[in-house]
Amino acid sequence: MNSWRPGSGWWSGSAAPALVLGVLALVAAASYVRAQEFVANAGWRDVSVAEYQQHLQDLDAVVAACQKQRAALGAGQGAAQGNGAAKVNFPECDPARIGPDDRVQWPAGADSQRREVRYDWLRSVLGRAAKKDGAAQPTILGAVPAAKNPSVPVTVETLLSSARQRLQDDAKQAESPAETNPGYAAEWKSLNAILAQRAYQGVNEVSARERFVEWFYNQLDKFLTSLVRFGSRAPWIVWLLRILLLGAICTALVWFFLRIERRSRVRLIPDVVSAPDAPSAREWQLWLQDAHTMAAKGLWREAIHFLYWASIARLESRRLWPADRARTPREYLALLAAADPRKPSLTELTRKFERTWYGGREAAATDFRAALEQAAALGVATE
Repeated sequence: MNSWRPGSGWWSGSAAPALVLGVLALVAAASYVRAQEFVANAGWRDVSVAEYQQHLQDLDAVVAACQKQRAALGAGQGAAQGNGAAKVNFPECDPARIGPDDRVQWPAGADSQRREVRYDWLRSVLGRAAKKDGAAQPTILGAVPAAKNPSVPVTVETLLSSARQRLQDDAKQAESPAETNPGYAAEWKSLNAILAQRAYQGVNEVSARERFVEWFYNQLDKFLTSLVRFGSRAPWIVWLLRILLLGAICTALVWFFLRIERRSRVRLIPDVVSAPDAPSAREWQLWLQDAHTMAAKGLWREAIHFLYWASIARLESRRLWPADRARTPREYLALLAAADPRKPSLTELTRKFERTWYGGREAAATDFRAALEQAAALGVATE
């Protein structure tokens, strides 16, 4: 910074730090631009391994000639040849001498592999060495290992020596044959011996169910992934899915409330204890048993009487009406709707019961058998 004239008024005060930072930024930008100047696409050429090795030797000779010229001429003589950073002061260090990049056909067993080798890093190093102001530059494109102290710049001589070392290492690596795909017969044999031990005898393979579950999850993941991709291309599908989801939720709620309302309508009467003298207070099976007992004794009139009340107890146990012993047979009959399929059977049974029990008409076995058929239609049957 000693190039600034002391005593300048604009260099004093708080402007000095800002100017220093600005100058450093410009220097860094100029260095980056110059570093990219020689990193250009120089083309490709297809070479064999032998030609690649020869190219590495030629490049090593180019770098050695560059070192020799720099040592012979020196930085002072290079500066005397011209002014400006863009002029080449060391012709032996011209990056154009590197030539195009290599595509090496590398043999690997029965197959061959093509490897691309670029020399942009070497062009950048020679570009530095060809300038008069390239005595101290940062590390370029991995030409040398990272310095222990990154703040200390690397000299061009160090860059050239490291470049030669890298070229020589690449040449040694090219001399060794490419590794073919190794065989794993010995490894497989060792693994089979381990798996044959007793400790691994209880190990089971993946079951068919687990494989199916894994396959199903994979298919589901693919479907969801494709759905997401389709949704990104068609945003309207997202709104459609939202509408369908809301519609499904509303439909489920309506169905749920309808079931609640329908269930409440089926229960026509509250859950109360039947009156002690109501027909349903006694199980209809007991009424039916008494009817068969009377029929066995030949008391057909009493048998029809018990059979009728067995039918009323059966219907009352299904909560078709509130239990009430005070009702007459006609009132029980009126409680059934006209469209009820049990209405005709209860009507015939009620008439038979009224004629024999209240009308005083004699009953016979045929009357009892007919009453049994009508009671069976009402759900009263011997199990």
